Amino acid sequence: MMERPGPVEDQLGRLAELLTRWIRRVPTEGDLSLPAASTLVRLTLDGPHRLTDLATAERVSQPGMTQLVTRLESDGLVRRSAGSGDRRVVLVEVTEAGAALIERRRGHRAAQLRGLLDTLAPQERQAVEAALPALLRLAEAGVSALPTTPTATPTATAADSSSRSSS
Repeated sequence: MMERPGPVEDQLGRLAELLTRWIRRVPTEGDLSLPAASTLVRLTLDGPHRLTDLATAERVSQPGMTQLVTRLESDGLVRRSAGSGDRRVVLVEVTEAGAALIERRRGHRAAQLRGLLDTLAPQERQAVEAALPALLRLAEAGVSALPTTPTATPTATAADSSSRSSS
């Protein structure tokens, strides 16, 4: 017996859970932890960040982010520099190698998604394509609405998170 679809928000929640599981399991280049991949993507999209701001945005402790940035720096994926105006401020920015890695990972994931889309009936694929602009706006609005500081949930360290599956 086929399960009856629930309210739209329930279906979107289930979709988010399944996509998260899929993203965590799809092998991609670089063997990055989720916090490392998320940090690189943030730096690629948003430009240099102060280390403390990165830790807050990624919801990890500052010592955890320091460890993560040290690993990424030793891999040549980010670099640290002194902030303009205040030499005590440390800025973290993605290197060309880090940005290229993120782009290759996106391309690999897109190729795998193309394979999945090819399994859909033409009408289903058209429905997915038609829904994408609204879903992207919804996801962007959701990300924009997220608090920039941790709330009631406990703060994880990057070291704790790196033991999870890679993105």
